[in-house]
Amino acid sequence: MIWIVGFGPGDRKHMTIEAQDAIRSADVVVGYSAYNALMKPLFPDKEYVETGMRGEVKRCEEAVSLAESGKNVALICSGDAGVYGMAGLLLEILERRGKADEIDVEVVAGVTAALAGAALLGAPLGHDLAFISLSDLLTPWDVIEKRLLSAGEADFCIALYNPSSRGRKDHLRRAAQILLQVRSGDTPCGIADRIGREGESTRILTLRELPDAETDMQSVVLIGNSGTRRIGRYLVTERGYLKKYG
Repeated sequence: MIWIVGFGPGDRKHMTIEAQDAIRSADVVVGYSAYNALMKPLFPDKEYVETGMRGEVKRCEEAVSLAESGKNVALICSGDAGVYGMAGLLLEILERRGKADEIDVEVVAGVTAALAGAALLGAPLGHDLAFISLSDLLTPWDVIEKRLLSAGEADFCIALYNPSSRGRKDHLRRAAQILLQVRSGDTPCGIADRIGREGESTRILTLRELPDAETDMQSVVLIGNSGTRRIGRYLVTERGYLKKYG
């Protein structure tokens, strides 16, 4: 049995009961070393198997091998298992190994960073939205540019994952400049950092200011649409209730 568990941003309060139950039921937890470090204090009695950064394929292969040996496995990832998570890859590897119908798999949903960050900022994702990762490790940058421009032109609220890293310091700047071609510079934006972890913080700024914002791989950037505005310390994207029913 393999549970593919999205454990949320990192704090136990963001973990669903289903996610906690799955990890408790597992014999072994397989995950990225930084994620295992978050889980060990919460589930100290488990056996842990880990890989480093970019070890996703090896992690999934190890989870399948452990399941084949008769162990119940929790393959963990932050946020939601299906949103930039391990669910799709694990299922692909099972297919490649001819085990898709032989090993029981359960995908356990989690609170993804965009939703947890939006809650800290109020309600900036209150209408139709798009999730876009700025990492070009697996997706060519020209494809990312097309998606940014299309989402911007369609007036989607936008959540940007992986906005920058040591090797991609200018990706958020480039993304903001693309969006400024089709969005007002006054468009409200928010940044949530280290959600559910030590150092958690939020910032509110405009799209015009976004190119100069400092972010890293533990940041999520939320960009409003034409109906987003600031109410006190919160961002709110109108759904239209007051216009129709108020």
